[in-house]
Amino acid sequence: MQEKILIVDDEKDIVKMLDYNLKKEGYRTISAYDGEYALDLAGREHPDLIILDLMLPGLSGLEVCKALKKDSKTAVVPIIMLTAKTQEADKIVGLELGADDYMTKPFSPRELIARIKAVLRRVKEKEKLPEIFLSGDLKIDFGKIAVLVKERPVELTAKEFELLKTLLKAKGRVLSRDYLLDTIWGFDNALEIQTRTVDVHIRSLRKKLKTEAKRIITVKNYGYRFEGES
Repeated sequence: MQEKILIVDDEKDIVKMLDYNLKKEGYRTISAYDGEYALDLAGREHPDLIILDLMLPGLSGLEVCKALKKDSKTAVVPIIMLTAKTQEADKIVGLELGADDYMTKPFSPRELIARIKAVLRRVKEKEKLPEIFLSGDLKIDFGKIAVLVKERPVELTAKEFELLKTLLKAKGRVLSRDYLLDTIWGFDNALEIQTRTVDVHIRSLRKKLKTEAKRIITVKNYGYRFEGES
């Protein structure tokens, strides 16, 4: 099946150029010229990847990125940002919010397509977890649902195990509290009192993981990510 790519840029010539080159490579495309419509399209059309310009009318690209990563329907969709050379700080913030890559304008369509292929390939690889995960003193056997730290068994509840597994599957990407609630507990559009559920389970998980607790990183006012590869 052809991958669908959402192009978000207020410069119509860039959208037209990307649309032509992406279709030539066999991708399906949809387009938005502002942030609000981009969010609407992303929620309805379920794109496989989003090309997102940071300089947009109305909602900025950073605001769009943040909203996409907070929504459980779009949180895992990879994002490649388009930035101007003067937007160095915004680029860093965008990557911290969960964007997967960036291109500086002006850019080569061929290089962007190569980046798109690489990001989509990484996403497919990330969807798979090894049967046994090893990192530092942490060992997880997903088949046996067993967790060990320094070869000692760690007793986790079912929700704690799912929480750890979900963080691992994200492979370093930041997951919002709302996304974790919706994925693990099934709460959509969670209230503040519900989001504390995630924090409580994270605290318990960290306590049980002891020396490996440092791998679960808090991203202030947003959510959590897991640091470390197998």
